[in-house]
Amino acid sequence: MEAKAQTNVGIERQDNNWMAKLALFFAKIAERWLPDSFVFAVVLTFVTFLGGILINGKSPAEMITYWGDGLWGLLAFTAQVITTFVMSYALALTKPVSRLLEKIAGKCHSPNSAILLVTFTSLAASFISWAFGLVVAGIIAKLVAKKVRDVDYRVLVAAGYSGFVIWQGGLSSSAALFVATKGHVFEKQIGIIPTSETIFSAVNMAIILVVFFTLPFIMKIIHPARKEDRFLIDPALLEDAIEEPQEQSDFINDKIEKSRLITLAAGILGLVYLIIHFSKNGFSLDLNTVNLMFLTFALLLFGNVRELGVGLVKSSSSVSQIILQYPFYAGIMGMMSSSGLAQWLSDFFTKFSTGETLPLFTFWSAGFLNLFIPSGGGQWVVQAPIALPAALEMGVDPAKMVMAVAWGEWSNMIQPFWAIPLLAIAGLRIRDIMGFTTITFIYVGVVASVFLYVL
Repeated sequence: MEAKAQTNVGIERQDNNWMAKLALFFAKIAERWLPDSFVFAVVLTFVTFLGGILINGKSPAEMITYWGDGLWGLLAFTAQVITTFVMSYALALTKPVSRLLEKIAGKCHSPNSAILLVTFTSLAASFISWAFGLVVAGIIAKLVAKKVRDVDYRVLVAAGYSGFVIWQGGLSSSAALFVATKGHVFEKQIGIIPTSETIFSAVNMAIILVVFFTLPFIMKIIHPARKEDRFLIDPALLEDAIEEPQEQSDFINDKIEKSRLITLAAGILGLVYLIIHFSKNGFSLDLNTVNLMFLTFALLLFGNVRELGVGLVKSSSSVSQIILQYPFYAGIMGMMSSSGLAQWLSDFFTKFSTGETLPLFTFWSAGFLNLFIPSGGGQWVVQAPIALPAALEMGVDPAKMVMAVAWGEWSNMIQPFWAIPLLAIAGLRIRDIMGFTTITFIYVGVVASVFLYVL
């Protein structure tokens, strides 16, 4: 879906504030200079390739081998992300969920309320699960844009993506869940660290609460006050309604496909499994569990097999960019890890650190490393072997170091890897939102830096 810009030219006396002007400045830079997200991935590939040669002395043949060996390292993860995207989007297209989301979106009557609602909703959903947050943000942004015609659609979608910044401090934090799992590879060094000392620690909750209750208002402030500066979307481009074929037949197979019992039975099967799973493991969410939840509720809420099929076709129509780009990021991760570039980068920041500055410098290095390894789990595996021994040597709480690495994911705000699924839902390009998410990057970077240094 291509977004269509509309311009409101008229008498508008109110001028943009300085933050809105700064955001629009970044937006113009992104619009003119930021390439397609696939180009971004290819450029990062060659930057990593040259870095391995120039910094670590690897040969071109070695770097190409590292790239090829790592190319399919995210294949299972890519399939999981595609499944998450398709199933959650299909769930949002069911009549009950569509009506609920439209009711929520209907609470907005102005651009300000629209921005606040989308950001708060995305933050809450992302705290529960990164996948849930991305999908909810994209869908709610589209629905709100249909209700509030004069909101800048770029800022609205950027607000939704900005809420994603909170996920590594939330319940699905890769690093925090890793060290809380018995048998993890660093157990002999740091033991089992419960989430009470990571996710629910004072430093993490301070960052979470400040970001949660201030970021929506930051996004509201950067919304252009001047209507001629806004990017408006044609509501007709945002329609997602499912129209089931109306052909009639008395054949048995036709009646079965239109029967409510088939999807209901399959949905109940998934629901029973989820009840058993949560009763044994508590409210523990991983990507497979989240996907099963989306699939189960989609089965329960779609009227029949045909309606489900139409919903899946519609929701799977925009996954091509995920399929195209994620192998390139896997190749980048392969080069970063095998060439020693990731260790060099992390060690570069660590060797200049003291006990007071180690968490802060680790956070910054994690943010830079995240541009090349935009995977919470993958980044943790690379950086933890350097960060944790340094913490033990300098007397820094390992739990704090875990969250310093985790919050390095904040640089996702200037990295298109995670924005691809959301943009596929919203129908925008990375250049449309990244100027505005740069403000989020700056703001959250300052907030996290202060608390990681002070607390």
